[in-house]
Amino acid sequence: MATGEAFDALLRRVEDLEAEKRVRACANRYMALCDRLDVGFDLDPLMDLFTQDAVWEGTGRYARTFGRLEGREAIRAMFAKYTVPPAHFRLNAHYLTGEEIAVQGAEATGRWMMLQTSTFASGDSRLSSARLDLRFRREGDWWRIAHFQTERLFSRAVTQPWDEDTDLPVPE
Repeated sequence: MATGEAFDALLRRVEDLEAEKRVRACANRYMALCDRLDVGFDLDPLMDLFTQDAVWEGTGRYARTFGRLEGREAIRAMFAKYTVPPAHFRLNAHYLTGEEIAVQGAEATGRWMMLQTSTFASGDSRLSSARLDLRFRREGDWWRIAHFQTERLFSRAVTQPWDEDTDLPVPE
């Protein structure tokens, strides 16, 4: 391989790694913002993660729960329900694992397994898991979600809230 060709191949690999990093950051930012959904939450940073023509949909058992939303404004309307009184969550934490990201030019796909621990304002708690399939599109320097797909794997009531108002035991 000629020096120029080797440099071009290396440059493409570095660009793909940078794209993968930005795709991962976009998915993690989405989860972090969803963990903060509460009364009065500013939806703009969350909506900035989506393309204008994005699709957000539940599949499998989540198809009935969430349906299919087309366009950023429809997605905003769904999330807006979580920002008005009364509060929906007392605690919400998402964990991502099993990551697979593939970048092809200005598009990328990402797959994750998600675990979600929630305590609702009612005091009820749930442990849920979903398979996430996301498509991303590069818009300028930003990678945004073009298609968010979530498929419920399980969801189970938990008898105790995830967080108790007691101090964490530590060694004396």
